[in-house]
Amino acid sequence: MVRSLWTAASGMIGQQINVDTIANNLANVNTVGYKTETNEFKSLLYQNIQTKTTSANGEQKPTSAQVGLGVRNAAIVSQFTQGAYLESESPTAFAIGGDGFFALKGEDGTTHYTRNGDFRFAIGGNNTMMLTSSDGLPVLNSGGNPITLNSNQYITNKIEVDADGYLTYPDDRNNMQRIPGMRIGLFQFQNPAGLEKVGDSLYDVTAASGQALNEATNANLKKSEIRQGYLEGSNVQIADEMVNLIIAQRAYELNSKAIQAADTMMQQANELRR
Repeated sequence: MVRSLWTAASGMIGQQINVDTIANNLANVNTVGYKTETNEFKSLLYQNIQTKTTSANGEQKPTSAQVGLGVRNAAIVSQFTQGAYLESESPTAFAIGGDGFFALKGEDGTTHYTRNGDFRFAIGGNNTMMLTSSDGLPVLNSGGNPITLNSNQYITNKIEVDADGYLTYPDDRNNMQRIPGMRIGLFQFQNPAGLEKVGDSLYDVTAASGQALNEATNANLKKSEIRQGYLEGSNVQIADEMVNLIIAQRAYELNSKAIQAADTMMQQANELRR
């Protein structure tokens, strides 16, 4: 009965983490580029109560008797399905259609990756302007360098971005011409679920995710598309999350009932000697 207490307690702990994950999904339902997370479980060790060969006559038994010792959280996995396109009035709003990620240069020099394309042009020194995230992190081009333009040559509200990520600008005849060397970088991963979440809709490379694959230089990748004037919304499905929340709540309640039942049985066992 003591074993059942710890087994049910492990179930309550696991379902609490499950509820935490669901709550985080619901909290980020309006976060641009957010990917819903799902909780995965695995059973703990099993204890042998009776082996296959312990019959009264020493004969081979077809099955053994094993009792499980509970559950634990195996992983919390992000689901990188495509989110809905949300129209934006900002000319520097970009949504990715496909498996690509934008690359941002962190304050410590680390390259971060994101699906959040809510960018801005920030004014820098020496008559320059730089494409940055809303937090001021520079957006990297296909060569891994910040996208920097001369503010004396370009007006930001006239800059457009085509589906391949090239920055374009109207010429004297009002035709959109690509700005040399200015292409928003898009990168893919062999296992995006292995990326490390660092907050602010940013991801970092890990050994599990593999190194970033540059779409501009890797011919084996299916190219993503950039859509200007749109943002990629969260892929959280509220109805599904509410159903998952009810299931997790019921599972938590049932595990608490198991603890109460074990406690009652132990109390009755203690009263037998009276």
